[in-house]
Amino acid sequence: MKLSFLGATGTVTGSKYLLSAQAASGVDTRILIDCGLFQGLKQLRLRNWADLPIDPKTLDAVVLTHAHIDHSGYLPLLVKKGYAGKVYCSPATRDLCEVLLLDSAHLQEEEARYANKSGFSKHHPALPLYTTDDAQNALALLTPIEYEQDVDLGGGLTLRLSPSGHILGSAFVRIHSKKTSVLFSGDIGRPHDILMKPPATIKQADYLVLESTYGNRLHDRSDPQLKLAEIINQTVQHKGVVLIPVFAVGRAQELLYYIHLLKASGAIPDHIPVYLNSPMAVDATAIFNHFKNEHRLSAEQSHALCHVAHMVHGVEESKRLNQQRGPMIILSASGMATGGRVVHHLKAFAPNPNNTVLFVGFQAAGTRGAAMLDGADSIKIHGEYVPVRAKVALISNLSAHADYAEIIDWLGGFASPPKQTFITHGEPVAADAMRLHLEERLHWRVTVPDYLETVNLD
Repeated sequence: MKLSFLGATGTVTGSKYLLSAQAASGVDTRILIDCGLFQGLKQLRLRNWADLPIDPKTLDAVVLTHAHIDHSGYLPLLVKKGYAGKVYCSPATRDLCEVLLLDSAHLQEEEARYANKSGFSKHHPALPLYTTDDAQNALALLTPIEYEQDVDLGGGLTLRLSPSGHILGSAFVRIHSKKTSVLFSGDIGRPHDILMKPPATIKQADYLVLESTYGNRLHDRSDPQLKLAEIINQTVQHKGVVLIPVFAVGRAQELLYYIHLLKASGAIPDHIPVYLNSPMAVDATAIFNHFKNEHRLSAEQSHALCHVAHMVHGVEESKRLNQQRGPMIILSASGMATGGRVVHHLKAFAPNPNNTVLFVGFQAAGTRGAAMLDGADSIKIHGEYVPVRAKVALISNLSAHADYAEIIDWLGGFASPPKQTFITHGEPVAADAMRLHLEERLHWRVTVPDYLETVNLD
């Protein structure tokens, strides 16, 4: 076997891994695990437009760990460039990809249209990375498989998915032959998440590809409800707007549930209007109720989650929110403020010091979210700079990613160490910190691969 790292090296985005296995006949079987978009820094985003380091037509299969765009968002382009095989994933990932990929295509079409209309693009005409038709073509290839079932990939390779607890449908991907097994962690969930069940225990893998988003950090162990209530109440006192950029899948549902709990307990005023302004978050919330076995909530709790906010559907209704006065709470995608309706809300609400912009998840380098948390006094939106006078806050322990201590605890389920562990999906400092944790605490063999590096597996 050979393993090539085509993304998620030195960054938390663009996850793509190529696993090649040569059969006795000498014919290679080539499997792409994850197919994500690069996000954040411009030099990373430019990779989305460059030629892929491999020919998509030579792939035998694609496997997705989960539906988030940094793991699935390149798929329409892969299909556009010639891939026509199966894309294996869990059933929930299939349903969520339908929401996320169509939304991603729509946003790119809208941004290209807006750029051409406003004239701020350097390209004439500005074009989308891919279209809605491309996304539809990719969705037609999705092939759902259940957790803990073995699937023959050909060439002597077998696939198995196990729940990773990150979001609905997220999975550990284990590919094995008669001699060798490789486990891809994707994104690892947290053992005590308020919504998701804990990650499955994995006992064996010869090689491990391990995420390190929080490889250098521990989550605050305090109750996030208390801080959320404090931020909301302080903003309400000034009749301000609490704008929360959310990831449409996972964090949006968690925030809605927390807000429901706070209202039900009287910790925040019950009369504060709450708006969920993200079509894909609205759809993902509905999907959440279809997969009751994957999360902790009862039917009654799920119903409460779905009814605590007014669901905003149309563009005109979204625009009217920008003219509305506080107090109110708006949840809108995307979680790093890289696109979508939330950027229009930032233009409207970030200049007002009575408002609060609250981030509730990891902010990759080069994103508007990272810039605002670093204290930027203005952010660039649609070719112009918007002043940031609103309070900028962070609740870091709402993340859906395990921190390094939680990852080490999960690794304790292995009966024996892998022959080699590869640290990916982390900023450079986080990835190297994760390497040190594993080497010093577990005494495992660990390396941090470079972009486009290929390694031979015994």
